[in-house]
Amino acid sequence: VHMKESGGGLVQSGGSLELSCVSSGPFALQNMGWYRQGPGKERELVAGITWRGDIISYSDDVKGRFTISRDNTKNTLYLRMNNLKPEDTAVYYCNIGGAWWDDYQAAEVWGQGTLVTVSS
Repeated sequence: VHMKESGGGLVQSGGSLELSCVSSGPFALQNMGWYRQGPGKERELVAGITWRGDIISYSDDVKGRFTISRDNTKNTLYLRMNNLKPEDTAVYYCNIGGAWWDDYQAAEVWGQGTLVTVSS
């Protein structure tokens, strides 16, 4: 599975960005999620969505500000990020094909990520 993230960039605090992840592999029946890794931090799950789209989860840090969605006709996963804060600065990665046990569990294959920088 090959995944390509895009949409990152530099934005001021309070601004918005939408990340996209296009997959070349199986998509419609896959659970998937967005992760991020900030400077000096471990990679963390930001949002997950089941293959049916009937269960969506968010980390407490982004709940109410970020929205995960998927378009199976375009093999694309999205992350809409509103009211961005400097602490959201990180490389954002999509992950496709993992399991779902209480929350999304990452598959082994990762994309290169897209950098989001939020200035204060």
